[in-house]
Amino acid sequence: MTSRLKSAIWVSALVRRANGAGAFTAVRRRGAEEAGAIFVKVATLDGNAALYGPALPSLDREPEPGERLFTPLLPPGSPERDAEERMAREMRYDSDLWFVEIEDREGRSFLDLATD
Repeated sequence: MTSRLKSAIWVSALVRRANGAGAFTAVRRRGAEEAGAIFVKVATLDGNAALYGPALPSLDREPEPGERLFTPLLPPGSPERDAEERMAREMRYDSDLWFVEIEDREGRSFLDLATD
């Protein structure tokens, strides 16, 4: 079993990557530094958003070291308020999670998405 990159380091790299590409990124909730689950909202600044969460462990391949796979919880073009409501529920359930928001008119997530 490979060791996983700490959540705090992974989030820091995501913020740098997105900001470097011209998006605005904010960590809205800091979770457990070592292994908190990471959720990412991508707002397109038109009232719509997508929400991504950790992908379930896949049987088809092992992620590369340092890679985290995500799956859409709400697809691009969903009402932003739906993403906010979903995250409010997630935060009530898991106090250790990370919540990152990316504002990008192009809707880029900067994430590695799991394949079906």
